[in-house]
Amino acid sequence: MKQLFTLAVLAITLLGGLTQVSAQTTYNKDQHNYIVLTRKIPQLKAILLAAEELSTADGEAFGEFHVVICGETVKGLTDMDQIQPFLDMAQSEKIKLLACGFSLKKFGVDATKLPKEMGVVDNGILYNFELQKDGFLSITL
Repeated sequence: MKQLFTLAVLAITLLGGLTQVSAQTTYNKDQHNYIVLTRKIPQLKAILLAAEELSTADGEAFGEFHVVICGETVKGLTDMDQIQPFLDMAQSEKIKLLACGFSLKKFGVDATKLPKEMGVVDNGILYNFELQKDGFLSITL
């Protein structure tokens, strides 16, 4: 009986935590929000130019633009000569450059060596699906 009570408390605690996480990832659905998953750093130029064009076209309706870099290419994210031009292009506070934590671990990249302007998500694919549920338009390159 005591174990059943403990399991019930644990389940309620976990469910409460899941609700809290879900509430934290809500974005303004009245705006146009975008997410791109890419496996190649050089594609960032075209992606960021597209973000710029969308920002101009959408005007005040432009919301968030997230780019998640996944796969073996995360090895290049610590090479400042390679990544700096893209960081400069992504100056807007609405454009977020993110690394896939799963890929970082798989390919042995130390997240603390990433540029300070980059964020890390635990799993890029899952993050993409979560944002799609929140109304983000998505593409994978």
